[in-house]
Amino acid sequence: MSRTSSRRISLTAALGAATALALTGCASSGSAGGDGSVGFITGKGGIDTAAVGHRTDAPDISGTGLDGTGTLRLADYRGKVVVLNIWGSWCSPCRAEAKGLQASSEKFGDKVQFLGINTRDTDPANAVAFEKNFGVTYPSIYDPDGTQILKFPKGSLNPQSIPTTIVIDKDGKLAARAMHALSGEDLDKMIEPVLAESK
Repeated sequence: MSRTSSRRISLTAALGAATALALTGCASSGSAGGDGSVGFITGKGGIDTAAVGHRTDAPDISGTGLDGTGTLRLADYRGKVVVLNIWGSWCSPCRAEAKGLQASSEKFGDKVQFLGINTRDTDPANAVAFEKNFGVTYPSIYDPDGTQILKFPKGSLNPQSIPTTIVIDKDGKLAARAMHALSGEDLDKMIEPVLAESK
């Protein structure tokens, strides 16, 4: 098989997986939780958590910021709790949770880093308009084809729908996940136990 054919097959597989993720997206239920056999449990409200010692490393997420300037890297926030939100401007549940995410980012301030991954917006201007409309001030990586999302290992607290919100501990490990629109209160309940580990 030629190198070009191999590259084309890999690209086709990646795009197919991104499409499958997108088709499950904008679901309002977070019922696809885990069980003890994979090291995480589903709690109330469809929030999956992994205990310290049973967490998977977050993948090497990076990409151009929505503002088009510079590269954002998840690894740059090692040592801090990170809230990673996967969203699209076309997604109704993403619109429903946007103000709550922003409010939580302001509430936790420098204690927690918020970072978005914008996906399936073919024109970044739509995503920028979304952020402006909802007053979102934390940065987002522009990932229109889902390349960064596909880096999450299967069987971990990986995203399987849009929106998905993942809390990453200070050691860069996947600690909690919700695969539905979150209220500010539910988001705080995801963040606070992981933040408390840092003390």
